[in-house]
Amino acid sequence: MRKAPYLFIAPFLIVFAAFGAYPLAYAFQLSFTRWHGAGQARWVGLDNYLFLLTNPEFWESLANSAVMWLLVVPVQIVAGLAAAVLLANARLKLKSFFRVAFIAPFVTPLVAMAQVWIVIFDQDYGLVNYVLNADIGWLTSTTWSKPTLALLFLWKTTGFAIIILLAGLQAVPAQVYEAAALDGASRSRQFWSITMPLVRRSIAFLVVIQTLAVFQMFAEPFVVTEGGPYGSTTTAGLYLYDHILASDLGTGAANSFLLVLLVFVLSVVSVRLLRAKDE
Repeated sequence: MRKAPYLFIAPFLIVFAAFGAYPLAYAFQLSFTRWHGAGQARWVGLDNYLFLLTNPEFWESLANSAVMWLLVVPVQIVAGLAAAVLLANARLKLKSFFRVAFIAPFVTPLVAMAQVWIVIFDQDYGLVNYVLNADIGWLTSTTWSKPTLALLFLWKTTGFAIIILLAGLQAVPAQVYEAAALDGASRSRQFWSITMPLVRRSIAFLVVIQTLAVFQMFAEPFVVTEGGPYGSTTTAGLYLYDHILASDLGTGAANSFLLVLLVFVLSVVSVRLLRAKDE
C-alpha cells in the first residue's frame, strides 16, 4: 500500500484532530458534567440537558431566534433572488459598482456597523426618528427591537445571499432560456419554470447557512441591545454566552449541542422541502 497520499494529507488530519475533533469530543463529554473552569469536573449525566429543557429562559431564547429567522430568511431569499436576477439579466449601468455595493456590508466589521445602528436608531437623537418626526424606541421597545436587529442582520448578510444566488443563476445555460423563448414562454414563465427549479439548490444551501447564522447570532444583540429589553432580543447564541460568562461550562456545552441538534433538524427539513421531486 502506497504511503505517499496519506503523508500528504497527514498535516490536515493532525490539525483537524487537534483543533476540530478533540475539542468537539471534549465538549460533548463536558456537557454531562458540572464544571466551572477549575477543580475536578463532576459527572451529572443528563442533568444539564434536563435543566435546559425545563428552563423557560432557554425556550424564550429559541423563540426569539425563531422570530428572527422569520424576519430574516424569507425576506433575504426573496430580496436576494430579485437583486441577483437584475444583476444577471438586466442591462444596468454600473453593474460592477452595484455588485461591490451589495457585498461591502458583508465584509465590514460587525461591531462598527452595530455602533452605527445604535446611533441611527437612538430614540432621542437618532436619524430615523428625526426623519420620521417620531419618538419610537427602536432598541428599547419589545415591539421594535427584534425588527431593528433583523434589519441590521439583513443589511450585513444580504450581499452574501446575492452572491450565492447570482452564482446559481450564472450556472444556468443560456440555451435553456433561448429554447424557452422560441417556444413562446414569457419572462415570468421562464422564471418559474426554469430559473426557480435550477437555483433550488442554491436557495437550499442559503437557507441552511442562514439558519445556522441566525441561531448563532451573538454580536448583534450583544452590542446593540445587550439582550434587552426584558430579554426580548436574547437569542440562542447570546443565551449560550451567558452560561460561559457565569463559568457554567457544563450547561453551556449541553446548550451548544442542543443548538446543533436543532439546527441540524431545521436544515434537513429545509433541504427536503426545497429539493426537486426527482431527487
